[in-house]
Order: sequence, then structure tokens, then C-alpha cells
Amino acid sequence: MSSSVPAPWATASLVLADGTIFWGRGLGAQGRAIGEICFNTSMTGYQEILTDPSYAGQIITFTFPHIGNIGANAEDIESDVSAARGLVLRADITEPSNFRAIQHLDLWLKSNNLIGIAGIDTRRLTRLIRDRGFQTAGIDHGTIDTYALAGDVAGWPGLEGMDLAKDVSCRQAYTWDQTGWVLGEGYGKQTNAKHRVVALDFGVKKNILRCLAGLGCHVTVVPASATMDEIMGHEPDGIFLSNGPGDPAATGDYAVPVIRKLVASGKPVFGICLGHQMLALALGAATKKMTNGHRGANHPIKNLETGKVEITSQNHGFVVDADSLPAGVTATHVSLFDGTLAGLKVERKPVFSVQYHPEASPGPQDSRYLFENFIAAMESDA
Repeated sequence: MSSSVPAPWATASLVLADGTIFWGRGLGAQGRAIGEICFNTSMTGYQEILTDPSYAGQIITFTFPHIGNIGANAEDIESDVSAARGLVLRADITEPSNFRAIQHLDLWLKSNNLIGIAGIDTRRLTRLIRDRGFQTAGIDHGTIDTYALAGDVAGWPGLEGMDLAKDVSCRQAYTWDQTGWVLGEGYGKQTNAKHRVVALDFGVKKNILRCLAGLGCHVTVVPASATMDEIMGHEPDGIFLSNGPGDPAATGDYAVPVIRKLVASGKPVFGICLGHQMLALALGAATKKMTNGHRGANHPIKNLETGKVEITSQNHGFVVDADSLPAGVTATHVSLFDGTLAGLKVERKPVFSVQYHPEASPGPQDSRYLFENFIAAMESDA
């Protein structure tokens, strides 16, 4: 265990389940945050990352040191619910220098009750996570009682077996018509929808909904627990299975039977991230926890159908076991980092999914064509 004696300048501590202690300077809200610690290698988009519901239950270590340089605003958020448990930085928050900034990041963190710590050797921490794999950690900003914090860390159950989608999903159905952001204009509005899409909300990112609306979809978002009758009552042309946090097997207890019926209905189905994993479960495949997970905006993916390489944005700690894919289900994309499965399709059915985030936000837009493929599937099915 690292020294339990605080540095004289410390106002916060970070304690890992393996006993490692880091001292630092507290930022954001005061209090204690417990969750699974991970690292994200993205150089931009910290506000989108912190509001991505897929990070529920996690503490994010940013490997890029200049966090806060574009400040914070009311537009670059991916969800209205709390997402990440906390954040870890190398340097103090950088002063904002961007024409869109309306607030200092530290003030934004306080207003969103997010707890953070700065002054950490994030290179050492990232290597530790990489070498030892996922583990629980805790941040204490204020009292810095490492023994009490270590007790809380030891008592946290971990993400395996945890259904977090129910915590970040909407409580009732709603419609979505906001489209993409344009410089000088802000977000647009869909006024001439051609396709009806029902999106199952397991922790959906707003920019996914914007991508669908921007391609002419009337989008109805329904809770993760929606029944087959509730979904089909909206008369959808296609079904979207969203991203989200937690263990897909846990959320799948109630979602997989519904997804299985949706696949059998013949309607086009498109899944992303957690939606991809639960679609795989519904098809008879298996999922498993990764040692580190994939989190960043520069992950190379190979499209096995075209041979092209796409640079993608990713955020997941579980993965579909490629060896478990049943007959009639084909792998379409693989990670060039570790060879893990990154996409699948059902043969002779308009059903497909990917592990990564084609909507970017933050990240590249190499994979936006997947939304167009979904539109094409609905048009072919009409």
C-alpha cells in the first residue's frame, strides 16, 4: 500500500481496491465517489464523455492532461441524468479558452455534483489499470479519510451482474426531433420525417438520436423495460437498441426476451454498444467482462465486408464472445487493437449492430454510414 500519510498540499485522495493510494487536489463537488476506475485516451470531448450514460458506475481517468481548456456549455452534453461517478486528472483544470465556453469546468462539475481529483500521476495510474485490469476505486474530496474510503471501496459490488440501465433510462416514452449542431445556428429540428423509429433507451446518447432525426426519422424513445406491445404500439418502421452502462447479462434479464421478439418480427433492428451486446445475447451468443475495456476516440476497426479500416469512438467494458456466435449470425467488424468482435449481422434479416459509437460525440465520423444503412433497411422493408 502507498503511504497513508497525506501530502501537506492534499485536499483529496484516490484509493484503489488493491491498496494503492494517490494524493491530490480535490476539484468539483466535495464528497466521496465509488466506482470502477477506467481510463479514456480521448484528447477532446471531456464534457460529452462525462455525460455519457454508458459511464454510469465508473470513475474516469483522463490520459490527456489539458482538461478544461474549452470550458463547459449547455450544448455539449449527452444526457440530462448523472453519468460518471468521478474523474481523475493529471493537471489542475485548464482555464477555458473557447468562444463557446459559458462556464469554467470546475463550476460545471460542482453544479452537476461530480467529484474529481487532480495532481495524480495518470501515466502510472493508467499503466496500473492496464496491467492489473479493472478494479473498484474511490475518490474522497474533503475529509480524505483513506481508511474509511478503503472500506467503502471494498464494499462496492462491482459492475459484473449490475443492471445500471434502469437507473439512466427514461421513465416514460417521449418523442425526439432535434437534429445536428451547425456553427452559428445551433441544433436543428426535424420537420419532415419519413420513417418511424422506436429507440429502446438503455442509456442513449443524445447525438445518436440527433443522427436518426437528421436522416428523416420520427424517433420515439421508450424505457428500457418497454414491452413488445408498447414498442409495436408506436408502429415503428425500425427498432434501435441504444448504448448504456452495466452488465448486458443483467439488463438482458428483462430486455433480451423483448429483443428476441423484435428480431422475429422482421422489422429492421440496429444496436450500438450495450444494445449490440444484448442483441447478441438474444441471438444466442455470450458476453464477457474485459480486462480493461476500450475507451477513447481513436480505435481502429476493420470492416470485414469492405476491408476498410474505420477510426472509431469507443466506450465499453464488456464484449461479445466471437466464438459464441450461433449459425446464421456473422461477424462484420473487428477491433484492430485486440481482435475482439466489434460488429455483427443476422443473415437474411435486416438486423445488425456494432460495439462502438458511429455517432462520435466525441470522436471521428468514419462510421456514420451505419445510420444510413439502417435507413436503407427500413426503406427496403417498406
